[in-house]
Amino acid sequence: MKVAPIFFFMLAALFNKANAQNPKVYITDKISDSYAYVNVTKTYERVAEKGYKSIDLFQKLGNAFYADRNMEKAARWYGELFAMTADLDALYYNQYANSLYAIGENEKANSILEKLSQKTSPTRNK
Repeated sequence: MKVAPIFFFMLAALFNKANAQNPKVYITDKISDSYAYVNVTKTYERVAEKGYKSIDLFQKLGNAFYADRNMEKAARWYGELFAMTADLDALYYNQYANSLYAIGENEKANSILEKLSQKTSPTRNK
C-alpha cells in the first residue's frame, strides 16, 4: 500500500514543522522576560509630587491607595481631589470619608459626609 508511507511522511513533516516553531515560542518568552514591570501607582504619585494636578490623576491615586487599604495616602489624594472640585460621584465622598475615619480625622470625615448629604438631598421649591 502506498497510502501508509505517504501518510507517515506527511505526519513526520507536520511533526518537524511543529518542533521547528518551538524555538520561536522560547525566543518570544525570552524577549517578554526582558520587559520591566511598571508600578503605575508609583509613577502617578511621582508625577503628582512634581506638581502635575488633574482630577483624573487624583481619582486614580485615591482609588489605588484606597483599594490597597493605605488610608493615609488615600486621604491625602482624595483631599487633593476635593480641593480641585466637589462635583464628584457619591462614591468619592464615601471613600474619602472612610479613609479619613481610618486615620482618625473624624470631624473632617463628618464634614465630607455632610457635604454629600447636602448635595444629594432634594431641594424643595415652594
